[in-house]
Amino acid sequence: MARILPIFASKFIILFSFISSSTIIQLSAAKNHGFARTLDKKILGLNKKEKLTHFKVYWHDIVSGRNPTSVQVVTPKNTTSATTGFGIMSMIDDPITAGPELSSKMVGRAQGLYALASQEEIGLLMVMNFAFIEGKYNGSSISVLGRNTVFSKVREMPVIGGSGLFRFARGYVQASTHKFDLKTGDAIVQYNVYVLHY
Repeated sequence: MARILPIFASKFIILFSFISSSTIIQLSAAKNHGFARTLDKKILGLNKKEKLTHFKVYWHDIVSGRNPTSVQVVTPKNTTSATTGFGIMSMIDDPITAGPELSSKMVGRAQGLYALASQEEIGLLMVMNFAFIEGKYNGSSISVLGRNTVFSKVREMPVIGGSGLFRFARGYVQASTHKFDLKTGDAIVQYNVYVLHY
């Protein structure tokens, strides 16, 4: 019996080593598929403390005049709801300013599109990048994608990402109409942006 235990123990150790080795090989293979690999977050600067930044800016949607910043690109043939404009889509390159006047300092542009996506109310699907051109944020952007019921006092939409100083960004925006011209269709909307980033 005394001789069997060392033999059994050595076989157990060999078997355990084999299982451990194959598990390590499988884990290593799972981390590197040839086209994807696991990285250390420090390489991308994600070891820093996350910051919360707040911007208060004004978005100018100009549909009138000789140089509109919002252009309708889709008009549905059969609209089921003429009152909500369901199916209409516009492409935007709207100025973003520090104050409510268009003449105030421009800090960026809202580039993307919005579409009337509701048959029951005037509800927009907003897909846009706030591309900043001012100060340390010059060249950085945040991406907003969400629902905007334009006649609500405050509309909240998520920040789903960003670039430059806003890589790995997340947060939300709150939009409230500052001014809407019924004759021209032009609008000025105040955006409060709350964004977490590194």
